[in-house]
Amino acid sequence: MTVVTGFLGAGKTTLIRAALAHPAAARTAVIVNEFAETGIDDVLLRTASQDVTLIGNGCICCAARSDLNRALRALYADRERGAVPPFDRVVVETSGVSEPAPVLQNFATDRTVTSAYALEGLVTVVDSVLASRTQAHAPIWSEQVALADRIVLTKADLLPPASAAATRALVGALNPQAAIADAADVREAPAFLFGAPGHERTGFACTPQPALPAGAPYVSFVLTFDAPFHWALFTRIMDALAATRGEDLLRVKGLVNVEGCAGPVVVHHVQHLAAPPEELSAWPATAGGADRRTRLVFITRGLSRQKVVALFAAHLDLVAADAARLDPDAAMRAG
Repeated sequence: MTVVTGFLGAGKTTLIRAALAHPAAARTAVIVNEFAETGIDDVLLRTASQDVTLIGNGCICCAARSDLNRALRALYADRERGAVPPFDRVVVETSGVSEPAPVLQNFATDRTVTSAYALEGLVTVVDSVLASRTQAHAPIWSEQVALADRIVLTKADLLPPASAAATRALVGALNPQAAIADAADVREAPAFLFGAPGHERTGFACTPQPALPAGAPYVSFVLTFDAPFHWALFTRIMDALAATRGEDLLRVKGLVNVEGCAGPVVVHHVQHLAAPPEELSAWPATAGGADRRTRLVFITRGLSRQKVVALFAAHLDLVAADAARLDPDAAMRAG
């Protein structure tokens, strides 16, 4: 499941409609999680019903006025009983004034939904012409950009090259970890919108926790770890981080190298909430071969990289010290 967000008028609907016309978008389901705006012209539903409509190219669409999780459950049930064609992915288009964090949190709290869908990522669509102006008067715009896995810039062709570059720099400074693409390129190659090809996943249990709101400057950074983790240790560290600074932990996403797992474990955390982690069958291939390091992207409100590193280091040092007391050679193996 890919969530597509962006402020009012950014061009989400137009972008999704163009992507669905591409052969690569076949077997896609679309959920429009709003009612006030017009849907995808002449093909998406314009009512608040949970009915499903075929929209060509092997794609289907339904509308969800308020309860996204209910729409996801109903869509999956229809797929299982053959009421709709089978689909490989779901694209959720949110309202232009939706905060992305609650959407991700609601997804993570529903075990029925998380057993049927895997969250692939959050894509934010940005109006290049109005970016700086929108940022000034709509704080939600900054959150939509800061939490994104990928950012699509629309209407860049309407700007002089220098202005278009300034917009790219603006969103890049707010979220340096997100990949950024122009809408014209995404229309030609919608894989950027949908994410990388899916990997086989297996179940991996997790206990969700309550979420809290907060407000402060955004910070984004990446942590990598060469040695694999014991899963209990990783969850202990993340639980400690959530307990002490959960309100500042806007989002954590990444791949964790877990001892005993053939592939990486995909993790998503939003403030105090953890989505059920999932094990991939194999590590994604890269140009230099599979990179088996743990890689975690943190997006926070005022929580610095140094403080998170210190928390991880403290727990890892404790494990190493305990291992050394039991077996001097075990310190080298502590994850």
